[in-house]
Amino acid sequence: MSKPSGPPQSTDELPFVAPCRHIPLDAPLLWFRLGWQDLKAAPRQSLTYGLAMVVLSYLISGFAWWWGNLGLYLGLVSGFVFVGPWLALTLYSISIHVERGDPITLRQGMHDAGAQVGNAMVFAVLLTVVFLVWARAATVLHVFFPELADPTWRDLAVFLSIGSAVGAVFCAIIFAASAFSLPMLMDREVDSVTAVVTSVNAVLRNKPAMAVWAGMIGLCVLAGLLTAYLAFAVLLPLLGHATWHAYRYAIDSSQWPRAALTAARERRAGAANDT
Repeated sequence: MSKPSGPPQSTDELPFVAPCRHIPLDAPLLWFRLGWQDLKAAPRQSLTYGLAMVVLSYLISGFAWWWGNLGLYLGLVSGFVFVGPWLALTLYSISIHVERGDPITLRQGMHDAGAQVGNAMVFAVLLTVVFLVWARAATVLHVFFPELADPTWRDLAVFLSIGSAVGAVFCAIIFAASAFSLPMLMDREVDSVTAVVTSVNAVLRNKPAMAVWAGMIGLCVLAGLLTAYLAFAVLLPLLGHATWHAYRYAIDSSQWPRAALTAARERRAGAANDT
């Protein structure tokens, strides 16, 4: 798609969706390499984030196991859905600082993320709605469970196949909505709806490459589960940084004004160069 000639004069002239670029199949590998470079440029900040996520994962699982309550587990996961977007924004802020050669601190990243917490919470509400519908669908699927004391794998085949298909649909919805939306919220003065629609549009227009990206994310999640969450200490910050570069590669958001903090950093950098 062609690049826009320049930013509009008013927000009324802004389009409903940001243009996206064509994404080749090997682009996700480039995003991973760039994300790894960001992690190496800010190892203390990134790994501190990763370790915090590992501890949080243990706490959620531990509380659910200790109390033996699925409802508690779902409630804790729902709470994490609200906190997660803000935590992800912190990684994007670190990548922005790395990209511009600014001093990098975890406190500054959290401060930058806090400035965008309003839009992040709107996005979290959208995820929570999908999560609740997903949980309800999972409950309804139990009507397909075999009414046998000791069902065989053949008896379970229908239940497992339908459950997997429904789960895949919800995973695809969440992936499409979140692939590029949060980095865009961090980078530009844009509302959550526009960011989500932009993300979904970019995913639908680049389905083969985004399927590769989704598969790579899935492998990282599997590696984290197989290592009792320990691999998440590295993989989660790596994925966060890579997601920022995926957004920069795929989305042309130049028509929207830069986010306030991003614009302020640019002005300071320009002033320093002038002197």
